[in-house]
Amino acid sequence: MAEATWEKPQSIDVPAARARGGRWKFLVGGALILAAVAYLVISGTAAGARFFITVDELVNDPQYLGQTVRISGAVIGETIQYDPQNLIIDFTISNIPTDYVDLAQALHDSVSDPNATRIAIRVENQVKPDLLQHEAQAILTGTLGEDGVFRATELLLKCPTRFEEANPGQEIGNAGA
Repeated sequence: MAEATWEKPQSIDVPAARARGGRWKFLVGGALILAAVAYLVISGTAAGARFFITVDELVNDPQYLGQTVRISGAVIGETIQYDPQNLIIDFTISNIPTDYVDLAQALHDSVSDPNATRIAIRVENQVKPDLLQHEAQAILTGTLGEDGVFRATELLLKCPTRFEEANPGQEIGNAGA
């Protein structure tokens, strides 16, 4: 029978340039990924820097006409009209000043000021929320039409006067006692 012997080769000659090229590709790929992540973080932060614009900014700047924006304002209670058959809500909001200490007081002052900028709102295909009431803060996403009516696709409401804070050691249900 013939004898077979196996010998380990002394060394495999890999060109040094090929080894360096693999590292170079890895570094370039890593740098591209890092740059893409940095771009996404920066652009996302810049786009979300402002949660909403004020009624004054919307009305006074023609660049917002026809664009989807998010606005905030104080609901004027006597203007609320609801059509339950067609699910249409119409109401008016007034501008809330940007510098306030107490939100409830700012909402009250806003709806009480006859000189505050106001805008008509129309929300379609939505049931009237319980929080849609006088002096509630409305945060709306939608577009301002040529007719001056803001057509909202999303309606969020905050009503700071509805909730009471309890003092330390006091039960929540007895906060007013």
